[in-house]
Amino acid sequence: MNAIRLLTLTASLLLAGTAMAQDKGSVDPKPLPPLANPDDPRLAAKELFGRRDKPASLQARSIGSYARGCVAGATAIPVDGDTWQVMRLSRNRNWGHPQLIALLQRLSTRIPSINGWPGLLIGDISQPRGGPMLTGHASHQIGLDADVWLTPMPDRRLSRVEREELSATNMVRDDWLDIDPAIWTAQHTALIRAAASERGVARIFVNPAIKKALCREAGQDRAWLGKVRPTYGHNYHFHIRIACPAGEAGCSDQDPPPGGDGCGADLAQWFTPQMLHPKPGKPRPPLTMAQLPEECQRVLVSP
Repeated sequence: MNAIRLLTLTASLLLAGTAMAQDKGSVDPKPLPPLANPDDPRLAAKELFGRRDKPASLQARSIGSYARGCVAGATAIPVDGDTWQVMRLSRNRNWGHPQLIALLQRLSTRIPSINGWPGLLIGDISQPRGGPMLTGHASHQIGLDADVWLTPMPDRRLSRVEREELSATNMVRDDWLDIDPAIWTAQHTALIRAAASERGVARIFVNPAIKKALCREAGQDRAWLGKVRPTYGHNYHFHIRIACPAGEAGCSDQDPPPGGDGCGADLAQWFTPQMLHPKPGKPRPPLTMAQLPEECQRVLVSP
């Protein structure tokens, strides 16, 4: 498979996985109806994990890979902090591995000194037990992925309605070839640079136009740029992914990003007609429990 075709396939899958990112939530979410046959082996795993509203009472562990796994002993980031607020509370996706939650809190406390914002707006992290989600996101399954809005946290507490209905800001021009200069600022560059430089961060995903802007604005310090990977669907937010915690043998890391700053030919491919206007691909069938690590069954049924 040539590089363009592989990138096009990747882009199509990622677009499908992030299309729900700006959907509004509900101030009065209704519980999902019970499943007629929860033991059916053909049942999509997302139907099971999407109905677990509390974490598994197990030692904290990320199990499997970022797009095929689950998380035990997840921790919720509080919905309000001095320097962060969680958005879309109705989704109940503010759960993650304790190391990721600690990183988000640590990063957010530095934000006023990094770029002058009051703090961060936190989007989806993971479900209470991780696993596949009912809507959006092919990844975010093992508690090591988090979305951070590219909209500054206001200097007041947002209402519940605002948290469910407020849309993040699109940073990219209508032609998708570059950032919108009327919206993008040096503060955004400083934020992503700081996130990529955090201990334990393996990758930062951004829209290719945002990566282009970062390449332009990075200056002489470019070591962090290699972690910033272009990905469609990330024009409203950026995605932090941390590496598997030390000693968790059941967690599968990605290979390290390629060397260099990623600002050359590989980035240019994202702006070809094939990538900007990909042919629709067939959706992948949803994962079943049999396709997840065996330990995820224990996570699913644990009290």
